[in-house]
Amino acid sequence: MRTKSITDQLFIKAQRIRTLEETGVSKVGDGIEGEFQALVNYGLMALIQLHHKPNAEGNLSADDARRLYEEQAHEVRQIMIAKNHDYGEAWRDMRVSSFTDLILSKILRLKQIEDNQGKTIVSEGLEGHYTDIVNYSLFGLIRINE
Repeated sequence: MRTKSITDQLFIKAQRIRTLEETGVSKVGDGIEGEFQALVNYGLMALIQLHHKPNAEGNLSADDARRLYEEQAHEVRQIMIAKNHDYGEAWRDMRVSSFTDLILSKILRLKQIEDNQGKTIVSEGLEGHYTDIVNYSLFGLIRINE
């Protein structure tokens, strides 16, 4: 699975958010907002890797990377709009730390699926978890800036 290293990066970022939430102290100057932004970017990169095979050299042109990123962001946004319709805007009443909890649980499930070579018994696959991480991160960013 090509996404394993991205899943580990997501874990590091989410764990850092949790540490910042618990301690309120950042010794490197970056805050929670930047970490949520990183979760969005890593989540979209994972989705791109799931859907698009690299060329023979394993590279993408800058234009192709930008196009794929925008396409994936659009797809994730459409899912967010659909779910927001079905669930209402309950997320607006949630604490930012609850988004961190949800993201961490999704990452742990991703790691489990990856360790089982993608096999699941009862679960949506990798794509659904990455999509949820992106959307929870966006909700967290919105809540931080309200």
